[in-house]
Amino acid sequence: MKFVSFHLMPYRPLDFEEASKHRSAWVVLPNSLYDPVKGADEYEAYINFLVDCEALGFDAISVNEHHQNAYGLMPAPNLIASALIQRTKTIKIAIIGRALPIQENPISIAEEYAMLDNLSRGRLICGFVRGIGAEYHSTGVNPYFSHARFHEAHDLIVQAWTKPGPFPFEGEHYNIRYVNLWPRPYQTPHPPIWIPSQGSTETVVWAADPSRKYPFLVTFSAMELVIRYLNTYRDQARQFGYEAEEGQFGWACPVYVADTDERARAEAGPAIEALYNNYLRMPMEMLLPPGYTSLQSMKNFFKMRTAIASGTKPTADSLISSGTALIGSVETVRSKIAEVRDKTGLGILLPMFQFGTLSDELAKRNVQLFADKVMPTLR
Repeated sequence: MKFVSFHLMPYRPLDFEEASKHRSAWVVLPNSLYDPVKGADEYEAYINFLVDCEALGFDAISVNEHHQNAYGLMPAPNLIASALIQRTKTIKIAIIGRALPIQENPISIAEEYAMLDNLSRGRLICGFVRGIGAEYHSTGVNPYFSHARFHEAHDLIVQAWTKPGPFPFEGEHYNIRYVNLWPRPYQTPHPPIWIPSQGSTETVVWAADPSRKYPFLVTFSAMELVIRYLNTYRDQARQFGYEAEEGQFGWACPVYVADTDERARAEAGPAIEALYNNYLRMPMEMLLPPGYTSLQSMKNFFKMRTAIASGTKPTADSLISSGTALIGSVETVRSKIAEVRDKTGLGILLPMFQFGTLSDELAKRNVQLFADKVMPTLR
C-alpha cells in the first residue's frame, strides 16, 4: 500500500459562537473573523507538519483547493506545494485536487503543474476535481456547466502537456489559438492524475475508462460506501475489458490513533465533530446547487447519505461506528484499513491526521504512532 499524508489546513482559531450566526462556514462567513497573525501561525504549523512526514516514511504529502471558507485555507494549493517542494527531497507532492471548472483558463493550471513538476524533478501528483457546490457560489461560475467544463479543461491540460505546440484548441467553453506550453512537464508523458470523488456514477465511468485508468479516491464516506464505490469502479473496469490494479483504488479519511479506543475517542472526538458540524456546515443549495449534478447522482447521494438527507448532525460515535472517521487503537485502525483493502484491493490510503480543531501536539503524536505501528504492517 501507498500512504499519502493529507491536510485540509482548517482555520482553528475560528470563533464558533460568532460563526454560528451565519448560515455557513463557506462563502458567506465574514472574513472579519479571520485574524491574519493567527492564520500565519496556522500555515507555518501545517507546512511543518507535512514536511515532517517525509522522515516518517510516507510516500507522499497532499494538499488541496478550496475558496472563501474556514474549512481549508488553501485557495492556491500550488503555492503550498511549491513551499513543500523546497523543504523536502524525495517525497512526492500530491495536489488533490485542483478544481478545473472554476478556472477561466485551464492553461494556467497546466503551466503551474508543469513548473512544480520541474521544481520537484518529477515528484508531482495531480488531482483533478470539479470542486464542491460551494465553490461555484464563491467564483460565480454556472454549476450547470460543471461537467462539461471539467472534461474540456482536462482534455486541454493533457494535450498541452503531451502535444507538440503551438496548436489551436477549439472547444465549447475554452478556445485558445496558441497552446504552446513552456515549461513542459518533467515526467513523461505527464504527472500522474488522480480523481477524488464521493462516488458519482459519471465520475466512476469516466475515471475507469481504458484511455485513462485514473486512480479513484473515495472521500468523506462511510466504510460501507467506500467498499461499494471502489468495487463499482472495479466492476466498471471489467465492463471495459480489463482488471483494475490496486494502485487505482484510493480512500481519503480522517484518522486518529491512540493507545486505546477510549483514549482515541476522548482526544479526537471534539475535533471530528467540529469538522463535520462547524467547518463543513452549509445549506443544501451551497452543497448541491441546481445543475451541479445529474438527477440520478443526486438521488444516489441522498440515498447513501441519510444523515445529510435528514439534516442530522453527526456525532463522534456515529462517525466512528460508520467508519467515516478511523479513530481508535492501533489494532482497531489497522484492522479497519485491512478490511477495506481485503474487500476492494485498496492500494492508496490518504489519512488526514489533523482535522477540525485537533491541536498540533495531538496531530503530531497521531501521525507518529500511525507511522510506527500501523503503516509498516499494512505495507
